Formats: sequence, C-alpha cells, structure tokens
Amino acid sequence: MRLQKTMLNIPNGMTVARLASLPFLVGLMMVDATWAAWCALILYTLGCVTDWLDGYIARRYNMMTPFGQFLDPIADKIFILTVLIALVANGRLDGIWILPVILILTREFLISGLREFLGPKNITIPVTYLAKWKTTIQMIALGFLVVGDAGNILLPHTVTIGLIGLTLATILTIITGFEYIKASWSHLS
Repeated sequence: MRLQKTMLNIPNGMTVARLASLPFLVGLMMVDATWAAWCALILYTLGCVTDWLDGYIARRYNMMTPFGQFLDPIADKIFILTVLIALVANGRLDGIWILPVILILTREFLISGLREFLGPKNITIPVTYLAKWKTTIQMIALGFLVVGDAGNILLPHTVTIGLIGLTLATILTIITGFEYIKASWSHLS
C-alpha cells in the first residue's frame, strides 16, 4: 500500500496536530500576560494555516483518505468552536457577545447534523463561496480576539476590530445556514 493512501500522511498529520494543539492554545488563552496572548495568536494562526494547507496538499498530491475526509471537517469545527468557548471563558466575549457564539455553535451543529442525515441518502450539500468567506472572516476576527488588547501595540482597537469581524461572520453564518437548509429542504419534507 502506498503511503499517501494510508492514514499516515502529511495532510492527516496536520489535521491531528491541529487538534493536539488545542489544549496548549486554550492554556495560553487563559494566561493573562502579553507574551501568552502573542504565543496563542501564533499557535492559532498555525492552526488556521494548516486548516487550508492540509486540504490543499491532499487534493494537489492525491493524498485524500477516508480518514482525512472524515476527520478534517470535524477538526475544523472543533478548532473554531474551542477557540470561541475559550474566548467566553477568558472574558473576551461576554454579555451580548455570547450571542454570536451561540449562533455560530447552533449553525455548525445544525449543518453537521443535516449532512449526517443526508449522507446515507447519498445527498451532499456543497460548500458555497459565501460559506468560505464566512470561514475566512471568522478566522481573521478570532485572531484579533485571541491576541486581545496585547495586539494594540501594533494595531489600536484590536478587540473592537475582532468584534466587528465576529459580527460580520455571524451574519454570514446565519445566511449560509439558511441557504443550506433551503437547499436540502426537499429532502427533509
């Protein structure tokens, strides 16, 4: 068996590493120190880059595996949702700002459940360009929130920029969630 057709390949390793980095990322996010905020941002950024890179390498070099096709989308959701929960836990998202977290969590579980329900029926819901933009904006916004006020050294109002980005990502989350439900409605009714 060739290496790229096994579970042990570079893209799958990146996906597993992204999940394995989460305890360290969350730990850094809980430390109230400038150095920890910057280290958390670096680790978060590496996670975001590998989110894109593992899929690119798998497709480009024909290294796609059933394990990777199963794990990658789940790992992406776990990564983002863990960061959102950590932002609530460390107080960067509180009060009304918990609402976007709830909306994003709800949409992700709803669409994952929808895909799981439709999968055995051989019905797929393709990812839209708007959903890709949502993910991109969400990742950038979360980066600003991960570094928090420590980022003001380079860019004033870092948290405010992150909150604006999170608001935009939440709006796109709601729109794309409705689009997915609308596209699959005939299979549900």
